Amino acid sequence: MKTNPVYIVDGLRTPFVKAAAKPNPLSASDLAVAATRPLLARQPFEAENLDEMVVGCVAPAAHEVNIARFIALRISEKPTLKAWTVQRNCASGLQAIDAAAINIASGRHNLTLAGGTEAMSRTPLILQDAMVDWLSELGSSKGWQAKISTLLKFRPGLIKPVISLLKALTDPTVNMSMGQTAEKLAYLFDITRVEMDKFALRSHTLAYEAYKKRYLEEITPLFDWQGNVIEFDNGVRQESSLEKLSKLKPVFDKPFGLVTAGNSSQVTDGAAFLILASEAAVQKYNLPVLGRIVKTSWAALDPSIMGLGPVNAIASLLTETGLSVPDIDYWEINEAFAAQVLACMKAMKNETYCRDVLGLSEPLGEIELDRLNVDGGAIAIGHPVGASGARLVLHLLQVLERNKAKRGIASLCIGGGQGGAILVER
Repeated sequence: MKTNPVYIVDGLRTPFVKAAAKPNPLSASDLAVAATRPLLARQPFEAENLDEMVVGCVAPAAHEVNIARFIALRISEKPTLKAWTVQRNCASGLQAIDAAAINIASGRHNLTLAGGTEAMSRTPLILQDAMVDWLSELGSSKGWQAKISTLLKFRPGLIKPVISLLKALTDPTVNMSMGQTAEKLAYLFDITRVEMDKFALRSHTLAYEAYKKRYLEEITPLFDWQGNVIEFDNGVRQESSLEKLSKLKPVFDKPFGLVTAGNSSQVTDGAAFLILASEAAVQKYNLPVLGRIVKTSWAALDPSIMGLGPVNAIASLLTETGLSVPDIDYWEINEAFAAQVLACMKAMKNETYCRDVLGLSEPLGEIELDRLNVDGGAIAIGHPVGASGARLVLHLLQVLERNKAKRGIASLCIGGGQGGAILVER
């Protein structure tokens, strides 16, 4: 079946803001508005000219149900912008782009705003089931004697909250946290603590260099309600060193594990959005073209090794397009954990994994390090789960443009045991 070409014509993101001791002041919808308003302001069309808006978000606030529509109403002068929300965990932003691209490729739409947003610092504290039961019993008690009897059942331990973010970062089917799945990959692929810390240091170093060289033009300043401004990802540590990283203790497998806060992605808030257009829309509005979406692929695997999801998705993508690793000029693989990215690189050139798991006759090949995450990644920048997929695609296009290169692949592992990958061409 013939499909129409899908172009990416522009994009912006907020700085990614590291979670602090208390929730950051901006909600997920606030962050999305901060990214999309200046993006739309520089376009030759109005928000109501968009056919739809697709937003990836994992944990919108209670007042942001169908957060895409809530955002659309805030950025458009007219209430006619259709909008819907998608959720594919860590790849929700990429899922939004894929969903929007399918509608353009089919001819259903011509112009779409797609991306993702997340305020991870605002994930709520929730009540224990026992506390909910006690409150329910208290509310249904009839008469003062029954209420006093219920009140006497109260115990201080009931008020201990459940941290929803920690629950969300644990896979219920294998009862492993995302960090524990990274520990498993480190064991399976014989990845050392030193390798992880070196990769983490590389991420911070490259991210800070990119900031100094003004390579991050996709960032728009972020203003909060107190008048403070953030111009760059505030989790990047220019003073990081191997010595400092080596002193950090393991978080997920105490006391003998290898995965630390320093070689893991940060809990972060942020938003990233792109404008997708058909050839007709490009011509109608005389739009510049950053690149073309060639194909997106998704894969599923054992949740306990979810970090290898990019390998499986990339394998599908290359097989379906007839390309090989050397045909790809630049790569962006989301840095959920240093161990996870390093494991992906090893698995791609591992004959046994490629044969037994991917069904390939030979290894996929080796990704050259100077072609991967050349301006740092989520270990330094952060990983707001709803937004990361869109950030990877947007920045990959900037890297291709800067280096006058042709092809790039962006990929993410996905909690629950999935992977996603997208091929774009400049």
